[in-house]
Amino acid sequence: MRLILVRHGQTPSNVGSLLDTDEPGAELTDLGHAQAAALPRALGHEPVDAIYASTLIRTQQTAAPLADAFGFEVQVRDGLREVRAGDLEMLGDHGSIATYMHTVFSWSKGDLDLRMPGGESGSEVYARYDDALRGIALTGAGTAVVVSHGAIIRSWCASRVENVTVHHAERNPLNNTGLVVLEGDPDVGWTALTWEGHALGGPKLEEPGTEGPAGEEVLED
Repeated sequence: MRLILVRHGQTPSNVGSLLDTDEPGAELTDLGHAQAAALPRALGHEPVDAIYASTLIRTQQTAAPLADAFGFEVQVRDGLREVRAGDLEMLGDHGSIATYMHTVFSWSKGDLDLRMPGGESGSEVYARYDDALRGIALTGAGTAVVVSHGAIIRSWCASRVENVTVHHAERNPLNNTGLVVLEGDPDVGWTALTWEGHALGGPKLEEPGTEGPAGEEVLED
């Protein structure tokens, strides 16, 4: 199947660099609504069979214009929500953001027992995301759009997608309504075709020239 992972549109918490991960979460800004309204044009060429969103309101608001354009209902799945920030919820200082991002990419590197302070372990996060995507695959959809969240998309892709390395996911953040297009299935595995419009090739490809500053932490909730 073809799986199109979409980060939600801009929220006030994005603007304020806050770790906003609990339900229902912030709504979209005016710019976020404009970004969402542009998705039907960006994805109108895709043979979309179904559209999914997490339990956070920002993903459902982002998915709504696309669902209207295709004549679908937005299907909400709890497993697609962002990594819970736990004790770091609604903090925006550099240390808290660095801890959050270090934790999610430590999971990608295999330290799945590590817990977000006061929150989930990597095993728990990946299990719920895997289960949600498996359920979507089992519907038989040829192409599904999943509106989710930046940190979980990047961390999960670095762990589960054959040609996405941890280095690539760390250094290539997703902008609001940025897309990662995958092909495959939960049993055979996934391959990334594009990351925000940039084509990805063979196994564990590193894209030259896309790296950010060393040690950069990019908040994407």
